[in-house]
Amino acid sequence: MKILIVSDTHRKNDNYLRVIDKTAPVDMVIHCGDIEGSEYLIAESVSCPVQMVAGNNDFFSDLPREKIFQIGKYKVWLTHGHNYYVSMSNENLKHEARMREIDIVIYGHTHKPVIDITDDVTAVNPGSLTYPRQEGKRPSYIIMDLDRNGEAHFTINYL
Repeated sequence: MKILIVSDTHRKNDNYLRVIDKTAPVDMVIHCGDIEGSEYLIAESVSCPVQMVAGNNDFFSDLPREKIFQIGKYKVWLTHGHNYYVSMSNENLKHEARMREIDIVIYGHTHKPVIDITDDVTAVNPGSLTYPRQEGKRPSYIIMDLDRNGEAHFTINYL
C-alpha cells in the first residue's frame, strides 16, 4: 500500500498536482490541513480515498479538526497540530497520541518535514508543498509504504 501525505498547500495547488503526477498511482492521500478551499480539487485529483482535516487557516471549512482511522494494523490520528503547540515541539502531540492509544500521528502546521519514530508512537509531518520552512526550503511530502508484512515505512521526498 502506497500513501501520499501532504500538508499546508494554502490554495496553491500546482505542486500538489505535480506530486500526484510524480507519485501515481497511490492507494490513499492524506492532507494535514491548511487547504483553504481546495478540498474538492484535492479529493477529485485522485481516484483513491482521501483523508483531510482543517488547519488553522481553513476558517470556513466543514472539514473535521481531527480524524482517527485505521491503515492496516495501525491506528492513525490525523490533525493539523496547531492546537497541540507543534511549533514548539511534537512532545504534546505524542503524549496525547499515547493517551489515545494511537500508533501513528500525522500532522502539519510547522511547514517542516519530520519522521519521529519511537517504540510506542510514530509522529509524521510532511512539511509544506507551498511554503516550506526547513533549511533549504524545498517543498516536501511523505510517502508511507506498507510492506507485504504490513509494516509501515516513511520517506521524506522533495520537489
